[in-house]
This record gives sequence, structure tokens and C-alpha cells, in this order.
Amino acid sequence: MGSERSEPAEPGNMTTIPETLRAATERLAPVSATPRLDAELLLAHALRIDRNDLLLRQRDLSIPPDFDALLQRRLTGEPIAYITGTRDFWTISLHVTPDVLIPRPDSETLIEAALDHFGARSPARILDLGTGSGALLLAALSQWPQARGTGVDISPAALAVAQDNADRLGFGERAAFRLGNWAEGIEGPFDLILINPPYIARDVALAGDVLHEPESALFAGADGLDDYRRIAPTLPRLLAPDGMAAIEIGYDQRLSVSALLADQGLSVASRRDLAGHERCLMATPARPS
Repeated sequence: MGSERSEPAEPGNMTTIPETLRAATERLAPVSATPRLDAELLLAHALRIDRNDLLLRQRDLSIPPDFDALLQRRLTGEPIAYITGTRDFWTISLHVTPDVLIPRPDSETLIEAALDHFGARSPARILDLGTGSGALLLAALSQWPQARGTGVDISPAALAVAQDNADRLGFGERAAFRLGNWAEGIEGPFDLILINPPYIARDVALAGDVLHEPESALFAGADGLDDYRRIAPTLPRLLAPDGMAAIEIGYDQRLSVSALLADQGLSVASRRDLAGHERCLMATPARPS
């Protein structure tokens, strides 16, 4: 006797949180590498609680009516961060919109590199070029309570998101944001410069969450190096003598970007992210021989 495989049940038809999560996980599996996590985050957002509360209280919660709509958005490929409007980064939680790149754990490598460079010291002045949501600058300000910083972005919409994040986190008095094209018109010196520029080559085919992110934050010319070429010549005048620039790079760009920095007389070292990819270049003023 043959049997037919049943389709996953619709979450809205489930009566309990555990059943709803199981059904949503099945539906998300074809479109997400983390279907269970996605289901939990979306359901917690619909319930207006955090994920930990959801997991602890799932036996006594009811299914919210708008969960199906959120699930449908994820099934079309929309990133979780844009649906919920939040993303955790380093020790802070950020508000994000489609006007900004979604902060990723890979970028935390820049903060780790800065911690190693400064040790017990604290940078006094921080510059974040291409600040977007303000993720790198605000993570640094959370790490060093005495520091002050400036975030620069060419997008007024991104700057509005960054300013909102700074105010919400209580860093409004220590963070200033300005509209600009990289370091044009910026006066140094800065102890720490954080840079996460676009670095994807124009003809690279994208997939996943990045399809929904702003192209201006992703692409950088035919070889992905256009913005590094603009930024590198500005760093010697902006860096304090004991300062450091932490620069995010693509997995295969260490040699090419290092050469651009070395041509400006900077010393360069690299740091790998948790996946083992060359992710961050640390540029420092060359020491006199």
C-alpha cells in the first residue's frame, strides 16, 4: 500500500508555539541555512518579546495573528534583520533598515584587531568611514567609554539610522555623524580608523540576503578595489603616530589591498575571521628605520 508525503502544515493553523515553530522551520528550510533560528526570531518579534522569553514561555503563549505575514516575507528572501528591524553586533543591538548594510559577525574582526592593538590603552578619537548603521563606531564606543568618534557616510538615510542608534544606545554625546565622501574634508589625527567599504566586483553574481541590501554598500568597480584606491591615500594624514586603521576586505583581497596601503608608506598586517578568511587589514604608520 503506497503512502503520500504530507505537506508541512501552515503555522497559522497550529494551536501551540512548539507546533508552529516546527511547521515554520519546515517551510523555511528550502530558503534559509538557519530555518529554526529564523522561525524563532520571527515569532518572538511577532509576540514583541525576545527569543529567550519565547523559548522559556512557549508552553503558555498564543500564536500572534501577524506571524504568517512575517513568515511570508522571509520565504520571499527578505533578510531577518530587515523584517525585525534589529541586528545584534558586538555587545550592542542596532536598528537596521534597507538603507544600510546588515552588520555581520565577520566585521567584528575589526573591533578585535583594535583591542589587540590598543591593549590596556583607549583610543581617544575614532573615525568610522562608511558608517552605515553606525555598527563599528558604536561598538567601539561601547568598548571604550572615554572615546569619542565621528561616522561618515555618503547616504543621508544611512546617517539617520546611525544617529538613531547612537541616541538609543546613549552614545549621542560621544558620536557625531556627517555627510561626506570617505575622508574628504576630515581633519585628523585619529587614534583608530574603522573602514568597511564596498568591495564586491561589479560582475559578481549575488545570492541570499545581499540581494536586498543597498548596492552602493556592496559594489566597488570592476575589481572591487575602487573605494580602497580612494581611501588609502588619505590614511597617512589621518592616523595618529600610534594609531591604527582596521579595514575590512574580501576573502581574496589581502595582497591587492595591502599593496595599495604599502604604497602610501603604511605598515600592514592581516587578521582572519572566525571562518578562517583573511578579513581585516591593520594599517599603521611605518616606524622610522
